[in-house]
Amino acid sequence: MNTEAKIEGAPLIRPSTTDHPLYDSVVDACRTVFDPEIPVNIYDLGLVYTIEITAENAVDITMTLTAPGCPVAGEMPGWVADAVEPLAGVKQVEVHMTFDPPWGMDMMSDEARLELGFM
Repeated sequence: MNTEAKIEGAPLIRPSTTDHPLYDSVVDACRTVFDPEIPVNIYDLGLVYTIEITAENAVDITMTLTAPGCPVAGEMPGWVADAVEPLAGVKQVEVHMTFDPPWGMDMMSDEARLELGFM
């Protein structure tokens, strides 16, 4: 999922490094992390905004939460890093939290909407 919100032509969410060989594995690892309040993984919920992977295989993930007051706000980045770090080839992982743009239900994948009964 490549979510790009735009204001005056500039993307609010940086594009992911989808052409990197590790990209699909990083996405799969993100799909193992679940929001404890919603029975859907964080990737399909649309909480992962950007996955950037350098030529040296350093992974930088920008993500959000369904709400700024989420009780796991302090823990979720660590869960994501713990899921991605063991992947073969990954040199390091940094996870950054943002609330700009704020998450919205329109960021969910069709699979997440179906699972939650919105389709």
